[in-house]
Amino acid sequence: MTEPQMPLRAGLPAVVGNNPQVLILGSFPSEKSLDTGEYYANTRNQFWRLLGALIGFDAELPYIDRIEAITGAGVALWDVVHSCRRVGSLDANIDRKTLVLNDFTAFLAQHPTIERGFVNGLTAHTLFQQAGSALPATRLPSSSGALTMSFTDKLAAWRVIRA
Repeated sequence: MTEPQMPLRAGLPAVVGNNPQVLILGSFPSEKSLDTGEYYANTRNQFWRLLGALIGFDAELPYIDRIEAITGAGVALWDVVHSCRRVGSLDANIDRKTLVLNDFTAFLAQHPTIERGFVNGLTAHTLFQQAGSALPATRLPSSSGALTMSFTDKLAAWRVIRA
């Protein structure tokens, strides 16, 4: 697909419960996530397995129950990129000329209880730094199945969320 034919896609709305303390940011939802309206819908992605192990829920629960589990634990979920053109689901294919970052200043003003941020992977981290947010954010190893790191090692790194 040539660049002019790539559709401009908007990301998913933030998942936020009452009084969140932690914000976890991805880069931009996969095609499957955009099609289903569910964060981390690709079964190869280990996000839900990681959060389930950290918070204490079954990663195989229905999506709405997983959302209730994380929001109940004070975790909010969003992406750094608001909209962009991209072929497929790889971050490397995001057309940097068309990407628009989410407004973190407004978001954090609406959710002042958020004290800590975590970014899921290098692309999310790099783009979040460009956003110039005042929220300190720790880079985590990507939950993507494409990252050749064991689940045990990822989980050890992700434990900082619960610290």
